[in-house]
Amino acid sequence: MGHYVPHTDDEIASMLAFMGLSSLDELFDAVPAAMRLAAGSLHMADGLSEFETLDEMARLASLNRACGPDLVCFAGGGAYDHELPAAVKRLAFRSEFVTAYTPYQPEVAQGVLQTLFEYQTLVARLSGVEVANASLYDGASACVEGLNLAVAATRNQRVLVSAGVHPNWRAVVDTFAVGTGHEVEMVPLQDGLTAWGDPVDAKPASAVLVQFPNYLGCIEDLRQARAYADAAGALLVVAFDPVASGLLNTPGSYGADVVVGEGQPFGTPLSFGGPYLGLFACKLEHVRRLPGRLVGETVDVEGRRAYVTTLRTREQDIRREKASSNVCTNQTLIAVCCAIQLGWLGTGGLRELALRSARAARATRQALLALDGVVAHNHAPVLREFAVRTPLDPHVLVDRMADEGFLAGVPLDDGGLLVAATERRTRDEIDRYASAIEKVIR
Repeated sequence: MGHYVPHTDDEIASMLAFMGLSSLDELFDAVPAAMRLAAGSLHMADGLSEFETLDEMARLASLNRACGPDLVCFAGGGAYDHELPAAVKRLAFRSEFVTAYTPYQPEVAQGVLQTLFEYQTLVARLSGVEVANASLYDGASACVEGLNLAVAATRNQRVLVSAGVHPNWRAVVDTFAVGTGHEVEMVPLQDGLTAWGDPVDAKPASAVLVQFPNYLGCIEDLRQARAYADAAGALLVVAFDPVASGLLNTPGSYGADVVVGEGQPFGTPLSFGGPYLGLFACKLEHVRRLPGRLVGETVDVEGRRAYVTTLRTREQDIRREKASSNVCTNQTLIAVCCAIQLGWLGTGGLRELALRSARAARATRQALLALDGVVAHNHAPVLREFAVRTPLDPHVLVDRMADEGFLAGVPLDDGGLLVAATERRTRDEIDRYASAIEKVIR
């Protein structure tokens, strides 16, 4: 096993001494005890063969209940059970895409570069701004990069973040702010929507970050956010739902400077929470601060159309302390899946997908609100996701609903339950879901 271990005992001791720690166990003290694998907790006998170990791991894995075969999914909160056409998997997993690596040599990577160029074009159209990059890690990292761009553009460390932004994304923003020095201020919600206040009272800031629709599924008024950003001298950063763009106006049409989001609904299954796809687009005036990779179209020495990575700022790779972004990679394969599914859907298909999801959500919401004890969490307009309050603690309800064959939703910190319905949910599933919730409540 020695050749599999990259660090010697001396190197480990040197690292611990530099950090002022006495042991590797102390290094991992930051990990909560409940999340650590305690010795013997797998209850596996010593000395098992490779095949015996695989059999035992397969048995343990079979205890999980997955969406689809075991649970009908009415959960959302940033990851959605949308249809995944067979064509997407068949095309995206061709060896030309799966084995392709960083396209630094355009002469051998024209296919991947062209696909990413098409992906960028599709994201720019969805977001309503001029230029998009070749993807980021996920929605959370895209939010961070959007705020980094705004701070670099305005030279102001103060950023305003709506409480309607996904709580996990806000947590990542807060974590990065410790290192960057950003001053993050949260703007509260009122009846499901961001309470921006009077723009006259706005203090200078670099960015206003709002989610559209927000985490509770409510459709924010981006005109109010734009007015507040203008009063504060800030850039408007919108974390948008790309599916909603099939029915709603684009963030760019409301004056968004930067548009970020999560691309999981297009071509990526739930996959136990990742890896996913970060969408990032901005107005052309900010292209020099665009994080990550950007694929451009040009011509070669013989006048033929060609694709290359372009406008790469050396600070991202070398002078990292002076960079507005240190992202130097992207999610190429997942971006390819996204591009294929968007191309497969087309404009009409995207609208149909969004409309079917909205209709399923409306039917689900009506069915739940017809139950005794179930009330609306708020009264703001919604699209494919909404929140309700039930007589049961949402964590208890979710556990009991799993026994009924449903992933009921995402528990909220304030005691509500976040419910999502996509185009995959049938009328029969919605009726059975509502009946199961009624049974569990009683």
